[in-house]
Amino acid sequence: MTTFSTSFLFLLLVFCLIGSLAADDLQHKSSRDVCSGGSDLRTPDIRLNRPTDSVVGNCPTEASPLVMADDEKYGNKMVISLTPRLYDYVLNNVREHEILKQLREETAISQIQVSPDQAQLLAMLVEILGAKRCIEVGVYTGYSSLAVALVLPESGRLVACDKDANALEVAKRYYELAGVSHKVTVKHGLAAESLMSMIQNGEESSYDFAFLDADKAMYQEYFESLLRLVRVGGVIVIDNVLWHGWVADSTVNDERTISLRNFNKKLMDDQRVSISMVSIGDGMTICRKR
Repeated sequence: MTTFSTSFLFLLLVFCLIGSLAADDLQHKSSRDVCSGGSDLRTPDIRLNRPTDSVVGNCPTEASPLVMADDEKYGNKMVISLTPRLYDYVLNNVREHEILKQLREETAISQIQVSPDQAQLLAMLVEILGAKRCIEVGVYTGYSSLAVALVLPESGRLVACDKDANALEVAKRYYELAGVSHKVTVKHGLAAESLMSMIQNGEESSYDFAFLDADKAMYQEYFESLLRLVRVGGVIVIDNVLWHGWVADSTVNDERTISLRNFNKKLMDDQRVSISMVSIGDGMTICRKR
């Protein structure tokens, strides 16, 4: 009798365990669709308006790049959110000059420099404009300024402003390697002072293109000076306008994030320029002076 009771209790325990596991699995399966071949397949979660994980067989892959606009007034437009795999594809379609590649690899430890796809866009804008006179505020080791200098005509001029002497030495070395140092005038010091000096020297409305990627708290002051230096029809590009996504996060309120939010709002209302904010890199706003 004792043996029977022990066996019965053991079997009861086993059945309870199996039932529990089956219920858990059923609940797990019910949260996703199952394709005809028996593989789990998760589609973009439209209700949450965010990319979701997809799986092949039982193996999860990275998030779906498709997301849907949150507000119906935008027509529930489906847009692409760059996943690491998709961004690799983008970078594989960037025509990066060999010297630019060397510079990027040397300074790969830094997250300050623009990405290759951003640099390619800057260079294309310069080419489309037929720009001959350009300004960069915030040079660091020169990746973006080198991309611009490479497409300038031989008679072109780029004024590169930065306060970091060590970073500028790296930039100047690569200008020499690329054979464009004769196109670049390096101004070491506070950019606000360099720009004001250019204005006082009578250089207002004489530049075709400017790129701003410097101290975020100073963006408005830099922008006002650049607007005086760039001609009507010229272009000013501002980097980091999405600021890691923090500009859209109401819980993030540090000084730089607030500065960028305020700058973006002022720029939105500024009728002196036509604007287009694009979600490349950390976000760029392209401004055309009216």
